Amino acid sequence: MTEDVRFEVDGAIAVITLNRPQKLNAVTPEMADAIVAAVEECNDSDTIRCVIVTGAGPKAFCAGSDIKELDTYETPWEFRNRPDYCDAIRRLLKPTIAAVNGYAFGGGLETAMNCDIRIASENAQFAAPEIKLGWIGGGGMAAFLAHSIGPSNAALMIMTGDPISAGQALSWGLISEITAPGRLLDRAREIAKVIASRAPIAAETAKINLRAAYGMPLEKAIEYERDLQTICFATADAAEGRAAFKEKRQPNFRRK
Repeated sequence: MTEDVRFEVDGAIAVITLNRPQKLNAVTPEMADAIVAAVEECNDSDTIRCVIVTGAGPKAFCAGSDIKELDTYETPWEFRNRPDYCDAIRRLLKPTIAAVNGYAFGGGLETAMNCDIRIASENAQFAAPEIKLGWIGGGGMAAFLAHSIGPSNAALMIMTGDPISAGQALSWGLISEITAPGRLLDRAREIAKVIASRAPIAAETAKINLRAAYGMPLEKAIEYERDLQTICFATADAAEGRAAFKEKRQPNFRRK
């Protein structure tokens, strides 16, 4: 780990904080390694049920990769195969909330989009600025933007590189909520606590189902969903949920 990435666990909720506010939380290779390690710990845990990803300080969630570090890769192929923080966030098995404070630019926007739920502070801004430097995003930028805000809006962002406000992001469907800056992390924790109280296998399966639905024809997506439903129905947690409903009590889900 590195001081530039904080990893904290409070009960069933983990928080990954990019902690380099003086550089707008731009990600270095060492930070990427730390994010990979944090994700592996979350995935290996039976007690962590929801993960919040955020940035330290009021100015930035994440301004993407540290541009000065990119020239340290000896070849484009080495750059292509580097440990990637966006890929790591996408590999999280647990439901994930991006709490976006300030700039979410480039890889920062991709990091947020690789989370399942996105909420933002009033001062948040979102941009795909890579085109201004001569390249494009590589962490799912086009795919996630096209799915969340539509092809035309995605093209506008990717081809101009210009930022949009939190209000615009909300109206386009890129985020779910806007909060006051001082309320952002509290609101993320509120949502995380609700998710953590639900059946964890069902929550993780819902994440798999939503991701799979991106690329499936309708009938195949419904068929796959029904298979996943059947798997969940066979778990001990589902039996506990049915018993709790009959007995009019709160269920005790154990991820089994």
